Amino acid sequence: MESDPKADLRMYLQAARDALLWKLDGLSEYDLRRPLTPTGTNLLGLVKHVALTESGYLGETFGRPLDAPLPGLEDGAEPNADMWATADESRDVVVDFYRRVWAHSDATIEQLGLDAVGVVPWWPAERNRVTLHRVLVHLIAETDRHAGHADIVRELVDGAAGVRADNDNLASSDPAWWQEYRDRLQRVADGFRPA
Repeated sequence: MESDPKADLRMYLQAARDALLWKLDGLSEYDLRRPLTPTGTNLLGLVKHVALTESGYLGETFGRPLDAPLPGLEDGAEPNADMWATADESRDVVVDFYRRVWAHSDATIEQLGLDAVGVVPWWPAERNRVTLHRVLVHLIAETDRHAGHADIVRELVDGAAGVRADNDNLASSDPAWWQEYRDRLQRVADGFRPA
């Protein structure tokens, strides 16, 4: 069985992209923006961050900057501006931007060989020269990491969990089973409470 390394990397990147966007399905603008962790993690902010990050790695790094990116990573941006959507940045604005990033990124992947060299301007000079292969591996890890964050945040919003719409990859779909499981884990954890 033969494999095309570039196609394999592109497939895993797209699967991570799809998983991240799936976490937005069916939620209100309010629920998409709710900061549900002490550091403010929210679903729409995760998508905005990943979109901006990908636009840099598969755009600017290879001399192909994306036209008209969303604000958030430009010089002088406030800290964490890429991690939340402003009142003017609706779900449609952020998702449409992410899909535009995909098209631009996919064109970069198509046009360049895996050994093509780029420069990541925000990395230290001693390690900022990278290949397309390395950038794709980095982006897959980055996107999957944030899709995992989105999975947890979505579960906090409305209890929905799983890896994909067509395969949740969960042990059970029975709420009673999950409650018993969680209760059992809590009992074990309670046995380790500091005195």
